Amino acid sequence: MQFIELTGKTLLDVINEGEIDMRSLREAGVTSDSILRINKFGEIELRDRNEWVMVGGLIGNFEERLRKLTNLDWL
Repeated sequence: MQFIELTGKTLLDVINEGEIDMRSLREAGVTSDSILRINKFGEIELRDRNEWVMVGGLIGNFEERLRKLTNLDWL
């Protein structure tokens, strides 16, 4: 599976209003300093102490926004 890694702060820039429940991200432990990754299907995973935990998903045309804001490509 290919991912783009980013911080919680960058994730906030990628998300469009109403695209994802921000409260559920906060409850899952996502902060501005969190390390996250998003796969090509839009699934968001949070880096926990020893594993990646699914915390949500993006919909729509997120790929272009994600690559433009992070200046990264899928790895």
